[in-house]
Amino acid sequence: MTAPDQNAEIAVYVHWPFCKAKCPYCDFNSHVRHEAVDAIAFADALASELTSFASLISNRKVTSVFFGGGTPSLMPPVAVARILDAISRLWRLDANSEITLEANPTSAEAKNFRGYRTAGVNRLSVGVQALNDNDLKALGRRHTAKEALAAFRLASRIFPRVSFDMIYARPNQSQSQWHEELAQALKVQQGHMSLYQLTIEEGTRFYDLHRIGSLAVPSEETAAALFDITQELTLAHGLEAYEVSNHARPGQESRHNLVYWRYGDYIGIGPGAHSRLGLDNGERLAISTERHPETWRSLVISRGHGRVEEMHLSLADQGLEMLLMGLRLTEGISTSRYHELTGLELDSGKISLFTEEQFLIHDKISGRLMTTPKGRRVLNALTMALTTAA
Repeated sequence: MTAPDQNAEIAVYVHWPFCKAKCPYCDFNSHVRHEAVDAIAFADALASELTSFASLISNRKVTSVFFGGGTPSLMPPVAVARILDAISRLWRLDANSEITLEANPTSAEAKNFRGYRTAGVNRLSVGVQALNDNDLKALGRRHTAKEALAAFRLASRIFPRVSFDMIYARPNQSQSQWHEELAQALKVQQGHMSLYQLTIEEGTRFYDLHRIGSLAVPSEETAAALFDITQELTLAHGLEAYEVSNHARPGQESRHNLVYWRYGDYIGIGPGAHSRLGLDNGERLAISTERHPETWRSLVISRGHGRVEEMHLSLADQGLEMLLMGLRLTEGISTSRYHELTGLELDSGKISLFTEEQFLIHDKISGRLMTTPKGRRVLNALTMALTTAA
């Protein structure tokens, strides 16, 4: 399954699963350990899993690396350097590659910023989340608003590119509160903001509280108004919404995340990571790894990788994934690429109907299908309607 084209591009996601505490809204694969984690041993296991992937695909150019979690800013810089060294040995990783690390803005973690830059990280995604101390406490965050702003300013001096990340539609949050908070953030942002609307996910503490009526979240109408405020203020500051929750000045978009949304190839290593790989025969392989960190590491030690599932995606599944990811983007998808990838045609009648109802824009000259702001609010339902037979 080795790719013949040495110029073929691929992205690498590195999952660091450990956190100091589990945030009550988080449903990611993150774990709290009350004893010290052997960070170097885990970094070595991540490097081993990379080697295993290199036996599956070679001759690739790595365009981006993303350290996510969990809390990657708990990693010592030497561990980050080991993983980047492994990637550069196995594939081509040049100076133009985007290397992002998600970071919490506590003072203790900010002390590692210069070490990450020396290791090769050139983009930091700072999880500010809120600029209100009461809300930060409710979200389970361990930093204050003042500390977050100080950490973000420090990151801006060290890294060429920095993202300011926040959560809105928080419990009891009003429109005026979010307007004031976002306006404050826009004064210090550096060209990219990830602004996520809080969702109540099953398996989280917030879900349990909401289910028994102990957590009040904004109504659908208020959440929609908060979304509109987000679009209005970011655009006024020159940050276009290139994706549902991401805003950037031209050229500042997250190149790594664009690989996902444009349905490109990527490797995911670490506990619970996922991969999507196009094969020489036109098929597409979906890979997932063991979620439990210590079990994952044991698998890597015994057999070189923690992969627990490999599945060849059907054409219909590929089409659904491409639409789910691509229609999140303002640029939308190429209908001709959809056909080339899947061999399927989208229902022209449904496209016409959803265009008339202002959920979609179909540019017949460029062949691109795009969602409107109205369509992005019901994206999942819209995608399922487009891929379901009448």
